[in-house]
Amino acid sequence: MSRVLLADDSPHAQRMGERILREEGFEVLSVTDGEAALSQLTEFDPDLLLADAFLPRRSGFDICREIKGNPKLKHVRVILTAGVLEPLDETEAARAGSDGLLKKPFEASAVLETIKPLLESARQDRELQEVAMKAAAPAVAVAVAENPLRILQPEAAAATPAPAAPRPEPEISDEQVRAAVTLAVDAAMPVLVEEITRQVLQALKK
Repeated sequence: MSRVLLADDSPHAQRMGERILREEGFEVLSVTDGEAALSQLTEFDPDLLLADAFLPRRSGFDICREIKGNPKLKHVRVILTAGVLEPLDETEAARAGSDGLLKKPFEASAVLETIKPLLESARQDRELQEVAMKAAAPAVAVAVAENPLRILQPEAAAATPAPAAPRPEPEISDEQVRAAVTLAVDAAMPVLVEEITRQVLQALKK
């Protein structure tokens, strides 16, 4: 089920948006300001953000820039909204990385026509990320297993060799392993993307 984060400080816009989206079977979470929207990006993990461009605390433009600048949120699509009489600067929206624009009050056919292709592309991005993670996992696990100090504590690996007397290995926490895996996957991502792209293109040509 696709998840949509609806960020709007208008109760009427929230009710209309929720009704349209839920009738299509989407999971919807509504918030009323930009800071709340940002805090839900990781917890709710939406496929799409439908955000008023002029939200209080942090604008929709700000949130869009935050999302588009974060590789971990690359699957999230962003649609900026504004009231029919509000001046929505399309050039600024494009610079922020917006994937679409909608005017309020929401009209069901316009909303669904705009968001459905974006939700499909978000789903495809998620699947590619999962494939990349699965492909990278064995190499990361081997690298960590072979020399955890080099990956997790590079300063310790580069230090002068220890004396002959054995010393206890430093404890390696879950957080350190998680950080190392994240770094290794990020480093491997460009190669994985190229390989997956090559395979997809080959499959399309058959």
